[in-house]
Order: sequence, then C-alpha cells, then structure tokens
Amino acid sequence: MREYKTASAMIAPAILVLVFLIGYPFLISVYTSLTNKQIGLPGKFIGLGNYAWLFQDELFWLVLENTAVYTVAAVIIKLILGITLALLLFKIPRGQNVLKAAVLLPWVIPATLSTLAWKWIFDPNFSVLNWYLKDLGLIHQNIPWLSVTFLARSVVILVNVWRGLPFFTICLLAGLVSIPQEFYDAARVDGAGAVRRFVHITIPLLKPILFIVTLFSVVMTVSDFIIVHIMTKGGPLQTTHLFGTLAYQIGLAGTRIGMGAAISLFIFPILAVSAYVLLRVVRSGEEYA
Repeated sequence: MREYKTASAMIAPAILVLVFLIGYPFLISVYTSLTNKQIGLPGKFIGLGNYAWLFQDELFWLVLENTAVYTVAAVIIKLILGITLALLLFKIPRGQNVLKAAVLLPWVIPATLSTLAWKWIFDPNFSVLNWYLKDLGLIHQNIPWLSVTFLARSVVILVNVWRGLPFFTICLLAGLVSIPQEFYDAARVDGAGAVRRFVHITIPLLKPILFIVTLFSVVMTVSDFIIVHIMTKGGPLQTTHLFGTLAYQIGLAGTRIGMGAAISLFIFPILAVSAYVLLRVVRSGEEYA
C-alpha cells in the first residue's frame, strides 16, 4: 500500500499536466465544434450541424484530398530517404558526429525562419533559384513555383520532407546501432548478400521503430500549419490548403470558431484508428519475435 501511494504521488503531477494542458483543451474544442460560436459572440449548441455542413462543402473535400496527398507523399519520401541516410551514416567509419549534427540542422532551426528562407528561394518574383537557373542559361523566364498547382504542392512537400527527414534518420540510425552485429556475421557465413541481409535482418528488427516513427510523422504532417501558411496560404486556388490552414482561415480569420474547431477535430478519429492499428501491428510483431 505504501508503494502504491508513493507511486501515485510521483505520477500525479504528470497526470495533472496531461489533464489541464491536453484533456481540458480537447474537451473544450469538442464542445466548441458543436456550437455556432463566433469571435465576440457566445454561440448556441447546434449538435453536429458544423460537421454536416462540412460534408456538403466542396472546399472541405478538396482540403481532405490535399491533406491525404501531402501526408502520403511526404511520409513515404521521408521514410525512404531516412532509411537511406541512416544506412549511410551507419556505414561511415569517421566523422559520424559531424554528419549527425549536419543532418539535425533542419530540425533544429525554428520552423518559421526556415520556411521563410524556403519561400525566398521559391518566391514567384524574387526567387533566388530562378535567378541561378537564368544565370546558368537553363531557363529564360521565371518559373511560377508557388502559382501552379503541381509546383506549389511539390514545393510544400519538399519543405516538409527537408524539415522532417532528420527525425527519421536519427531514429532509424539508433535502431541500426542496436541490432547485434552477430546476426549480420552469421548471414554472411551463410552466403547472404547485402540485399538479403537488409530484407531479412535489418527491416524486421527495425519494424517497431519504423512503425512508431511513421505514426509520429503522419500525425505531425497531417496537422502541419506553418509551412503551408507561410509559403502559399492555401493557394493557388485552395489546392495546398490543409486542415490546419483551413481551420485558421475559417475559425480565426473568418471568426467562425465553432466551424474551425470542427475542421480541426475532423481528422482526430482517423488518426486515432491509425495509431491503434499501428500499435497493434507493433505489439503483434513483438509477440512473434
């Protein structure tokens, strides 16, 4: 009993922090999404009216498509490049610490500053990239990086990949370091080549880390706001809007707080189900390991 009381006293501060900083704001957001509240007005309870309106709004379905494309493309690219960079860093015998520090730079730099730098690179009128391409004679007129749908989507995905890649790389590198070298030595003795060792040893042993890192990246990418807000503000023609930027546009800029809360919470059930499935997969893999 004494140990139980001691343990309860030690975890109580953490529970209080979670309740007041996460649980309470979340419940308030859920309630707000069920009202027609506007800035400066109390609002009335309207049940699922905001959600019903969203299902009838063409812009919302476009944002859902944009978010899916943005998330899937960015996470897959980060996953592939993260594994590649982690393997390269793992194989490099010297200078690993310097390279690790270099890889972490995009993640260390404040998101706002780095995104502003990327916007300068791709700015339609003052793009430094266009200037270099013109100087090299590769183009003769400015490329509208942020004014064409395909290019704008590609640019915001590129910036997200650049910023999120260090997280994948460092986590997967830590996983590679934890794999016993004896497994690879035994595989070499059996005549397994590099590809077979990667498929049958590296990937299975990295599976728990891969799932957790992917899940975290999906959550952060779906809820991304800064990159799109600074670079495109949802344009051109709303084709780069994500849930975060649309919620800001309608909820804060448009003063419709209830609708903005409904947009923000719409993706929550999808993320919750995804997290549950991924965690079940990880646990099942550990049970059969």
